[in-house]
Amino acid sequence: MLRRWQFWLGVIVSAVCLWLALRGLKLEEMWAGLQSANYSWLLPGVAVYFVAVVVRTWRWHYLLRPLKDVSIRRLFPVVVIGYMGNNIYPARAGELLRAYVLKRNEAVSVSASLATVIVERIFDGLVMLLFVFVALPFAPFLPDSLRSIVIGGSAIFLTALIVFLFLAARPALAARVYNPIVDRLPERIRERARGLLDRFMTGLASLRDLRHVLMVFFTSILIWLLETVKYWFVMHAFNFEVSFFTLMLMNGIVNLATTLPAAPGYLGTFDAPGIAVLVMFGVAQPIATAYTLVLHAALWLPITLLGFFYMARQSIHWSDFAKASYLTEAEVAP
Repeated sequence: MLRRWQFWLGVIVSAVCLWLALRGLKLEEMWAGLQSANYSWLLPGVAVYFVAVVVRTWRWHYLLRPLKDVSIRRLFPVVVIGYMGNNIYPARAGELLRAYVLKRNEAVSVSASLATVIVERIFDGLVMLLFVFVALPFAPFLPDSLRSIVIGGSAIFLTALIVFLFLAARPALAARVYNPIVDRLPERIRERARGLLDRFMTGLASLRDLRHVLMVFFTSILIWLLETVKYWFVMHAFNFEVSFFTLMLMNGIVNLATTLPAAPGYLGTFDAPGIAVLVMFGVAQPIATAYTLVLHAALWLPITLLGFFYMARQSIHWSDFAKASYLTEAEVAP
C-alpha cells in the first residue's frame, strides 16, 4: 500500500511540475530548436558524464573499505546497475538494488552498504547546496518556488550530516540510545533489528576520520563539477549561452528538486526547475525547454542502456528488482 501511494504521489508531483514547465510553451518554436541543434556536442558530454561515474565508483570504493576492499573494476557495474534502477523505478529503488547486487557479488551486509549509500546522498546534497550558494551572486533573482527548494534542502542535508557525523563518532552512545528501543520490539524480530542497526553503524565507519570526510567531500565536488561540464557541452548544441556559474546553479537546483517524489526517471522534477533557471537568466522558454529535455535524455539514456547490459551480463533478472524492494538480510543471504 505504501509503495502504491509513493508511486501515485510521484506521478502527481511529476504532472504538476510538467504543467508548470510547459504552460504557455510554443511547441513549434521548441521543435525548431530541437531540429536545429548540433547533437555532436552530446558525445563529449556523455564521455565526461561517464568519467564522473568512474569517480562515483571510486568514492563508493573508499566508503566501503572499512567493510570490504572491493576493486573499482568490480564495483563499476554495480554502480551502473543501481543508477539504471533509479532511472526506471520510482523512489530511488536503484539504491536498494545496488545494495542487493553488492551483497550477492561481494557478501557485503546490505544494511552496512546502504549506510554508505545514504552518506553519498548526503554529500551530494551538500555539494548541490554549495553550487547554489556559489552561483547565487550571479543570479538576478530567485523565485519563491526555487528559494523553497534551497531552504528546505539546506535544512535537510545539514541536519542529516550532523546526525550521521555524531553517530559515526559516538557508536557506543548511539547503541545505548537504540538498544532500549529495540528491546521493546517483539522477540521474533528483536535480534534481527539489532543486527541491522549494528551493521548500519559499521557502514558509517568511514566518517570517523576527518581526512576521510574531507576526501569524500572533495570527491563529491569533482563528481558534480564533471556533471556540470556535461551541461556545458550540451549547451553548445543549442543557440544560447550562459555562464558556467549559471549551469552550476541549474545543476544544484534540479538535483535538489529530484529528491522530491516523482515518476520514474525524475520526470518533471528535473525539467521544471531546470527550465525555470534558464528562463530566469534570459533564455527563451522554447530553447530552454528543448535544451533541458535533451540534457535529461542524455543523462538518462546512456547509463540506463549500460545498466541493462551489465544486468544481462551478471544474470540479474527482473525478479531481483522485486527482491530488492522487499529487502531483508534473510532474503539476500549468499
